[in-house]
Amino acid sequence: MRVEIPHNLDKATARERLRANSHRISEQFPGGMAQVETSWPSEDTMAMHVRAMGQELLGHVELEEGKLVFNVVLPPALSFIEPIISGAIKQSGQKLIAGPGA
Repeated sequence: MRVEIPHNLDKATARERLRANSHRISEQFPGGMAQVETSWPSEDTMAMHVRAMGQELLGHVELEEGKLVFNVVLPPALSFIEPIISGAIKQSGQKLIAGPGA
């Protein structure tokens, strides 16, 4: 699943905010039911490993000019809720790069 989130930040600012807020990804799951691990295999790529509700999600976020691109591999058991997950990624992705006080 590919989800693009447009923004009007330069790449350096978007990268800085994503790095500073990546720990907030787990907050998007109810009741603290998710464990999220992130790493930065390259300057413009953040890898994610999410464990939630007995499932594992692997993905990465690419920083591109004017947008973040979330690529997530959904296990077959979750493929039917792809639209819900896509909407949640769009909403949480905006929060990850929001400025202070947002």
